[in-house]
Amino acid sequence: MRRGLSRHLAGFLLLLLVCPGPVWAQGPEPGAGQAGARGYVPSEDWSSLSLVGSHLRAEQTGFGGKDDLPQFTRELLQVEWRQGDPVDLYVIRPKGVAKPPVVLYLYGYPSETDRFRNNDYCVRITANGFAAIGFVSALTGHRYHDRPMKEWFVSELQEALGSSVHDVQMILSYLSTRDDLDMNKVGMFGEGSGGTIAILAAAVDPRIKAIDLLDPWGDWPDWLRDSSVIPENERTNYLKPEFLKKVAGLDPAQWLPQLKDERIRIQQVMDDTTTPKIAKERIESAAPASATVLRFDNTMRLYDVTSGGRIFEWVKNQLRSLSPSQPAAIVQKSQSPPRPAEPGHDD
Repeated sequence: MRRGLSRHLAGFLLLLLVCPGPVWAQGPEPGAGQAGARGYVPSEDWSSLSLVGSHLRAEQTGFGGKDDLPQFTRELLQVEWRQGDPVDLYVIRPKGVAKPPVVLYLYGYPSETDRFRNNDYCVRITANGFAAIGFVSALTGHRYHDRPMKEWFVSELQEALGSSVHDVQMILSYLSTRDDLDMNKVGMFGEGSGGTIAILAAAVDPRIKAIDLLDPWGDWPDWLRDSSVIPENERTNYLKPEFLKKVAGLDPAQWLPQLKDERIRIQQVMDDTTTPKIAKERIESAAPASATVLRFDNTMRLYDVTSGGRIFEWVKNQLRSLSPSQPAAIVQKSQSPPRPAEPGHDD
């Protein structure tokens, strides 16, 4: 398997913790992309968070089955807006709630969708009347295929992040076509690179009202220099100015200050070297003053405080406290990224 699959004890404990369709996006007809070496390549600007001018267009939604259990129902759908890149989407709804609020769950690279088929996990994430939406990011799990092994999430970081931020918006647009969800109350739980994507998606999509972030990646010059995710024989490739320039506009440390209205929690496990300490500190310092920041010495301490589904309650409480409001307009919050820091900065 690809690098980074082993997270030893820390990863194991974290897993225990979290253990015909409508067209819903505007754009030209499919076929606007160009053929490349690996087939169809859509005309998609990965450097932009916005879908304005995007050629992404939803195809017919596939239905993979439905489980009806005493406490929840679980649908497996397949959604697609890029040829050759179908997304397995889990829609998990609590029983007895007509239009529950919605929380998107996105775990970091590397991850799979197995947890969304775990009944105990589904009970926890739908507890107290909340719908849960599960999927994986680009170049992750079932979405990593037809690539040479040298191409992976970090080597293609601009694509992995940019396309996944677009995915979040497309998924929200699909969910908005349903009549069984309260799309005025949408939150997102993101871990690792999933936390990064949650920040970037919230920066551009006003439908996301609260984000809960567990060890988000970011502050790219420092992260790429020091993260334990990076194989040492590849690290110099990612510290080159041309690579840093490509991802500078997708740095959550640059976008966090713009999140003035969203409710934000950042949880950091201080002995986790996936995100180095300096990057954790820069992400924390970039957050608005209203954000909640929690530090845990180690994963065991995080487990002690948040196990049994308690880790998921914060974002639910934020959505529960929202006043009824008019549906959020499906518009972009910003058309241009904040000015990025100079690549390669040091303390």
